[in-house]
Amino acid sequence: MDMGLRNKTALVTGSTKGIGKAIALELANEGVHVLINGRSNEEVELTVKEIQAKFPNTQPKSAAADLVDAQQREALFTRFPQVDILVNNMGIYEIKSYDDLDDAEWEKYFRTNVLVANSLTKLYLPSMLSGDYGRVLFIASEEAIMPSGLMPHYAMTKSMLLSLSKSLSKLTNGSEVTVNTIMPGPTLSENVQMIIESMYSNEEMTFEAKEKDFMAKNLPQSEIQRFIRPIEIGRLATFICSPYASAFKGSPIRMDGGMVPTIF
Repeated sequence: MDMGLRNKTALVTGSTKGIGKAIALELANEGVHVLINGRSNEEVELTVKEIQAKFPNTQPKSAAADLVDAQQREALFTRFPQVDILVNNMGIYEIKSYDDLDDAEWEKYFRTNVLVANSLTKLYLPSMLSGDYGRVLFIASEEAIMPSGLMPHYAMTKSMLLSLSKSLSKLTNGSEVTVNTIMPGPTLSENVQMIIESMYSNEEMTFEAKEKDFMAKNLPQSEIQRFIRPIEIGRLATFICSPYASAFKGSPIRMDGGMVPTIF
């Protein structure tokens, strides 16, 4: 299905690996010119070259920057002052008990997971509104509505993104600009795969068997009993960024594999 995105421009933050890269690849597959972001110039360039090779009709570009740094954010905006799609994917996470978290750690998570996304949206939303078209998409987590207690600082920031998305959506009233949030469940990123492999390093098992065993023992509430693949989230994000999803406004969109037990 043609998503009607050909020749649009998208900035996807944190797009050199994991969910961000999957979103960038799926957008490029629809003919979107993707701005690839990450802190490492080398990783960004590798991703740009990969997209160029796979989708030669698109023009991916390097948007390497440490977006926590306000000056680097402003410099990035100066280079790319207008985008049709902004995917606020970048974020940090770590399992850590509440007692071990100090104020500096709370502030770090707030700056990285919330303020960066808010600042970029504040830069790009006005031109979307003036042109009467645009997509802003936040990537949250099932932790936003079902905190496990294992990452209270992370869960807090993801809940804040839901509220921010709803507030910003009010500014798009009557326009063809949308602001939404996707809440993925446990996803098989590169880091997660390494963790699973290391947990079963002494076992003669296929990865599929390791994954099944891990899910049964640690995430029995998952109805799919496997990790969500980044490409699945990439495809959903691409649809939400398309003209066909214009009725999604301030929506918290779940792709959690059945992890969340409630109907809301």
